[in-house]
Amino acid sequence: MSRLTDTLQSLFKPSEPLTAQLEQILGFRPKHLAYYQLALAHSSHGQTVQANNERLEYLGDAILGAVVAEYLFKKYPNEAEGFLTEMRSRMVRRESLNEVSLKMGLNKLLVFNHADKSLNRSHIFGNALEALVGAIYLDQGYTKTRSFIVRLLIRSYMDVEQIETTDTNYKNQLLNWAQRNHQEIEFIVMDDNREGARKVFTIGVFAKDKQIAMGTGYSKKAAGQDAAHKALLALGIDQHD
Repeated sequence: MSRLTDTLQSLFKPSEPLTAQLEQILGFRPKHLAYYQLALAHSSHGQTVQANNERLEYLGDAILGAVVAEYLFKKYPNEAEGFLTEMRSRMVRRESLNEVSLKMGLNKLLVFNHADKSLNRSHIFGNALEALVGAIYLDQGYTKTRSFIVRLLIRSYMDVEQIETTDTNYKNQLLNWAQRNHQEIEFIVMDDNREGARKVFTIGVFAKDKQIAMGTGYSKKAAGQDAAHKALLALGIDQHD
């Protein structure tokens, strides 16, 4: 048994109910439950690197991106690189993964600080899904992980055709609207606090020095997209226009 597995087993206790819940969601029985317990432990609950899912999220993000890239490469043999890159970005963006995670019911299994109400409005469930992919990879290997991503995440929970026709780059939509209506839009970083080991950025959207909306994210890009999305809603702009 690996040193990593030994360390995780010292941090987490076996749980037959969790094993059964995961088997129902995943379609297979976990071999090493501790990987999945770690994937479902948010940093607001376990502050140490060894006891939260951020490292697994990093691993799962890389694997998910590779599998989605392969899927799109085969699905769209006549499309150029730019189209494939945009589609992959739409499919693995935090909002998309958060939605899939909620549909799967991972939010009911995630261990986090429920007293922090802002977490329910964040993307921690999508992040946990990435961590879960990392856990499956360590527990089952690449072939089983690839099958899980294609079979369950993409084919069962993602409408690829709808994703193809829906523009989810909210910042571009807002800037295009501003250009058409001779408006000046400005994105300003309002704050950058730490949440566990990660920074959380807050960005405000302003027009004529008036704040329209404010968004948050683990990167300036993500926070800007969140702020732009909220600005579109506040301004009543048709996001499919």
